[in-house]
Amino acid sequence: MNPKLPYVLLVGAAVIIFILSCMLLSRGRQSPSCDSQPHVVEKMGSTSQSLVFADLTPEELAQVVRYLQGNLGVPLVDASRAKPSDNCIASVDLQVPAKAEVLRFLDEGGARPPREALAVLYFGNQPEPNVTEYVVGPLPTPAYHRDVTVQKYGGKVPYHRRLMLGSENEQVGAFLEKVAFAAAPTFLKEVFEYDGTNVAFQIAAPHGFRSGDRKSWFVLFQNVSGFFVHPVGLEVLVDHSSLDISRWAVSKVFYNGQYYRDMIQLESAYVQGRISVEKVKKAPRDGDFSSMKPRAPSAALFPLQYEPQGPRYSVRDNRVLFQAWSFAFGMSVHRGLRLFDIRHKGERVAYEISVQEALSVYGSNCPGGMSTRYMDGSFGIGHYTSPLVRGVDCPYLATYRDVHYLAHSQVSRVSKSALCIFEQNLGSPLRRHYSNLQSLFYGGLVNSVLVIRSITTIGNYDYVWDFIFYQNGAIEGKVQATGYASSSFLHGDGLRYGNRVWEHTLGTVHTHSINYKVDLDVGGRSGSSFNACCYTGKP
Repeated sequence: MNPKLPYVLLVGAAVIIFILSCMLLSRGRQSPSCDSQPHVVEKMGSTSQSLVFADLTPEELAQVVRYLQGNLGVPLVDASRAKPSDNCIASVDLQVPAKAEVLRFLDEGGARPPREALAVLYFGNQPEPNVTEYVVGPLPTPAYHRDVTVQKYGGKVPYHRRLMLGSENEQVGAFLEKVAFAAAPTFLKEVFEYDGTNVAFQIAAPHGFRSGDRKSWFVLFQNVSGFFVHPVGLEVLVDHSSLDISRWAVSKVFYNGQYYRDMIQLESAYVQGRISVEKVKKAPRDGDFSSMKPRAPSAALFPLQYEPQGPRYSVRDNRVLFQAWSFAFGMSVHRGLRLFDIRHKGERVAYEISVQEALSVYGSNCPGGMSTRYMDGSFGIGHYTSPLVRGVDCPYLATYRDVHYLAHSQVSRVSKSALCIFEQNLGSPLRRHYSNLQSLFYGGLVNSVLVIRSITTIGNYDYVWDFIFYQNGAIEGKVQATGYASSSFLHGDGLRYGNRVWEHTLGTVHTHSINYKVDLDVGGRSGSSFNACCYTGKP
């Protein structure tokens, strides 16, 4: 590969999680015609019923925080600045009611289930630190909370199992800069021209391999645009298991294929000339080959989709109607986009279809890469849902919705236009025939689908999540991965673990595993639920 050629990283992965022909449901029954569409909509239930699945509003999130602050009997620190030794609210999300309660409400005229929140709290300032989950309700004015941790996990959750907050990540970064790097000033200055601002960190996960571990490899990159593909060869293992930040320590250091006990040993070896130094060419601030800036002026505007008579679907609150389809949607902080009460021609065919997890397993001859097993739900697939750019991420004429969430802070945030809904012409006929034998005629049907989309950006990857509804009763779940590759420093036998993408950059081999939940209610309340998973290997 010519290292001077621009490297474009675009990783695609698509999977059909299930194809469901609702037309089978209507065998032996009279299928509603186009003229009966108003009747079908009526059978689908009112928009207000779908609110049982609606995400928590900013007001409801604020009410839950205020309730927890006043009713737990312990001080709570804002998670955005909490230390490991503090108590804090890690996240608040909708507690989806039990399916049986929801179906009694939707189908039998039963009472509306109480609206509740699920709050995850980190109790670091306790005799026995732990992670606790509370169901808080009823909303909008909470009056009770109940601990559901033991019920869900079979026991208390030890504190070392807590997911990593953004504040802890920042604290480890500060430890590296102020404590660890101070032990190797000559090495850092002469090898990396380190000035306190020109390096960036990427954390590997999981944070250890034995129960109780909280040790993380931090991989160093040049702090430029698209830094993910500018490794410098230095990786540091930090033990941040102690609740006392002053007791954090460097457990191991790796540079250019060699391990060192700590930064002091690395500095000593360098000063004595016992290190093989591989200086990386300093990249410009825009990242050079990793820059997303266009390299040529656009020749003309891209084609746009046009709706001659306006959209043929409707969106009200969290409910969507499209031809024979109806469904409610929401966004889980940890799991991402989810759909409920999915109906075709008025009949429920799935109670829930939702994203559950995105796992990526890496290989490398560097410790950060070889130990990486990312489970993106632990970072928050919904938490990191990014705003959508009109005309690029979704069509200009799409319907856009904001997403509100509360995670890593006690104040809710909003991701503007983070979800879009649009009808798409697939550009080829669903069916057609041009007859020129005996009788002359043409018959054809436009192939259009309804798409609901969100995009999650977690570190280097951008996941484009689609649920697609076809006219023939099929549903497709699709994910595309783009963004940047996660790279390692190229040294030794590195090409056994990937491809060279720049002079010192190894695009590491890895595999994606995407997991969905599919709860089918075909032909009645079967209650059958399964997880659908896809794998796609990446060189």
